[in-house]
Amino acid sequence: MLVNKAIFYINKLKQKVDWKLLAFLLLFLNVKIGIKIPVILLFTLLQFNFKFGFRFKNSRLPLFYPLVIAIAVINWFIGKNYTQLNYTVMLLAGIGFWILCILAIHQVKLAVEQNQPAVIHQTIFIFFVINALFSAGNLVAIFLETHTINPYTYQGQLQKYFLNTGDYIRGVTFDTSTTNAMLNAFGVIYFLTRKNAIMLFVCMATLLFTGSNFINIVIVLVFLLLFVFKTDRYQKSLIVICLVFLGVFMAKISPQNNQYTANAISILLHKDPSPPKPSVWANVPVNGRPDNVLSFDERRQKQAIIFRDSIYKATHPQKTVIIKPQSKPYETEGGRIAIKGPDINSAPYQSSTQTPPEQKQLVQFIDEHKAALPVAGQEIVAPRQDRPGKLIGFLQTTSFLHHHINKIITGTGIGNFSSKLAFRATGLGFAGGYPHKFTYIGHDFMVNHLDLYLNYFSKRAGFHSLTNSPFSVYDQLLAEYGLIGLIIFAVYYLGFFARHYKALTYGLPLLLLMLAAFFIEYWFEQLSVIVFFELLLLLNIKESQSPKPLANEF
Repeated sequence: MLVNKAIFYINKLKQKVDWKLLAFLLLFLNVKIGIKIPVILLFTLLQFNFKFGFRFKNSRLPLFYPLVIAIAVINWFIGKNYTQLNYTVMLLAGIGFWILCILAIHQVKLAVEQNQPAVIHQTIFIFFVINALFSAGNLVAIFLETHTINPYTYQGQLQKYFLNTGDYIRGVTFDTSTTNAMLNAFGVIYFLTRKNAIMLFVCMATLLFTGSNFINIVIVLVFLLLFVFKTDRYQKSLIVICLVFLGVFMAKISPQNNQYTANAISILLHKDPSPPKPSVWANVPVNGRPDNVLSFDERRQKQAIIFRDSIYKATHPQKTVIIKPQSKPYETEGGRIAIKGPDINSAPYQSSTQTPPEQKQLVQFIDEHKAALPVAGQEIVAPRQDRPGKLIGFLQTTSFLHHHINKIITGTGIGNFSSKLAFRATGLGFAGGYPHKFTYIGHDFMVNHLDLYLNYFSKRAGFHSLTNSPFSVYDQLLAEYGLIGLIIFAVYYLGFFARHYKALTYGLPLLLLMLAAFFIEYWFEQLSVIVFFELLLLLNIKESQSPKPLANEF
């Protein structure tokens, strides 16, 4: 009897979830390209269907993908890059990424076509549960390592966590925390629209733990739009609770993010951050201050003092004095007993002064190519902070096209100016490995975006932020595919989804969220966030075309 009941519930569960789609999402969204490629090939063979349905009217899939490949091939002929083997290899790799995008959206489209919306909804629900469990596991691992209940304020271990704690909350994809933040931002909007309060709060909490200030700002703006235009009373109350979550996180769990976010916004608005308060190190001798608060000259002075003192100690040995521990508890001036906490000004609580191995490679590359790097090749201690690197990257692109009118229409060509592939092909370990014998660095990329990236990311960790990275889909399309690339993106990708705007529920705010996210990363080449975004939009479009009652979620 028990066996029969178990079989009955298993069969019922199979009918509620598309396990094939779930497996595809869990595997294909993994950060490793060595996993993505075999997974997409396997699922393509399991569903041997190549009816993509590309057409200019009522296309089954976004026509943007084949058109962007066509532009890349045209640029290859126009620029006569077929004479360079290494560039041709990079071109094929770039086309391969676009083909992977086509195969991925084809798989999710097949899943949407073959299942009832309720089945896809349950599958998405299971995915977010698994991702939340993996993210919670990341956080628990940090708790066990730091032995503290709040690693977001923990400054030990050379500040390994502290402001950077969110970087380690990577979820089921094992990708960057920004990827995890984007997926959970999707979940927040999706579950808010479907009025699933528990999963909304789970996704909101996971999003906050990733510590992505940019995504937090965007999700607040989306909340405000939904609150005003497209929510009922119950959904408005859920939005308020989510905003309370954000306030508590910023004020109590990660208070140092308040100043960090305020400064980032000030810089983006071309305003200087608020004047710094008098330094707590003002009355401390140079040799007693941590390196991260010293200028270049002060660090040299500190090294000289330490060297002088070490010589003195070596020539004037002293007897060892053993200090016995105090038998009395530590008392304050008022007579109250207090427990001494760790000295946060000591070495274990300051940022490491050692250069990480991956950064050493960048510094070595700069030293070898100083003449070709107009900014990074200069002896500049700290990059300018009045303008973020991302804005400078856009200005580089527009300035380049202004001085190279012949590149405006179709761009510089794939991998020649602004793309994850351009960074990967350098062989410096950006965004994954690349065959050393086929490495390629275009001159225009070298003196613009690569130079910009090296200028920030070869410096201390404080400069390694989204605001200083030139990564952007808009920048990629304009620089490497020209105005034509931007137009076909707007018409044949965004337009593919936006034409259903009157019927979209969670799809419309997701589209707005994605429009903002295109500023911060080369998402198409990352083969993760875009796939999930397309699944949600395709599902919402199907619901709008043939609405049916939705089954309750688990």
